[in-house]
Amino acid sequence: MFDLWRSGFVRRSLTSVAASGPTADEIVWLPDDPAGFRYVADPFAILRDGRVTVFVEAFDYRTRRGEIHYFQYDEGDRLVGQGQALAEPFHLSYPCLIADGDDLYMLPEGHKSGSLNLYRCVRFPDRWERLPESIMPVPAIDASVVRHGGRWWMFHALPGPGDRAMRELHVAHADALTGPWTSHPANPVASGFDQGRPGGTVFEADGHLHLPIQDCAHTYGGAINLMRIDTLTPEAFGATVVKRFEPGDILTGYGDGLHTLSGDDTVACIDVKSIRTSPAERWIKAQFKVRRLLGLNRPGRTALRPPRPKFPSSLVAGAA
Repeated sequence: MFDLWRSGFVRRSLTSVAASGPTADEIVWLPDDPAGFRYVADPFAILRDGRVTVFVEAFDYRTRRGEIHYFQYDEGDRLVGQGQALAEPFHLSYPCLIADGDDLYMLPEGHKSGSLNLYRCVRFPDRWERLPESIMPVPAIDASVVRHGGRWWMFHALPGPGDRAMRELHVAHADALTGPWTSHPANPVASGFDQGRPGGTVFEADGHLHLPIQDCAHTYGGAINLMRIDTLTPEAFGATVVKRFEPGDILTGYGDGLHTLSGDDTVACIDVKSIRTSPAERWIKAQFKVRRLLGLNRPGRTALRPPRPKFPSSLVAGAA
């Protein structure tokens, strides 16, 4: 068995979609892959220059390494552009978008790198520069960041045995987006497969922050539980699950999961899952092994690296 995901967006605010849920007739679905064994998931969108740009994890079972791709839509919801936004030698997913002043950042999940890396947009939407230093020394998973109460807050999971990444919710805070980040003393602030892994954008409604959380109790990404943050200080944390979103029959054939609810004041995104079986699975796995042996699973284009500082020759000589 293998999972296939479909991603879509709605031209309504995230708070509106969270209040009433999306309807099937208003969702614009990103293109499906007719070849199969490829999907796009974890959608995060932004409205800029009159276009909706949706960033997603693009995953191919032949390489088993996710990349961040983008899809652009005009005012008539026509697809007018698409391509690769970010790729690394390690798996990337969950392209959380963060605005800080005039800068746009992306905080994708890339825990196999061993750390958490922040990327600054240098040319929208397809050129991103990785900051020289990781912002956290731990490989945070599905990090969701929000500025609230004069500081930055990060909700995330951590890798570990026993499916730890799906059953422990952690929180950290910082004065600046780039850190240093301080782990909350109550971590993990929530436990259980139904509330342990972030699933989208943190947003404010009715005076409280709300965090979409994946429900993985029965299957990975089975549904979204909406967690209301009742208490959030550097010393204390309290939360209540107030709502649940299931895939239902919103898209025929994709009723096995829903694990992203993201967006802002102009656009919201979801994704839905179909669990499939195919006699070609064995052949796809064989392709992956052959490609790995031949070194063909590497990305075609990696992130920009900031230039190394140049020092006067006198300083270099003195250091010797």
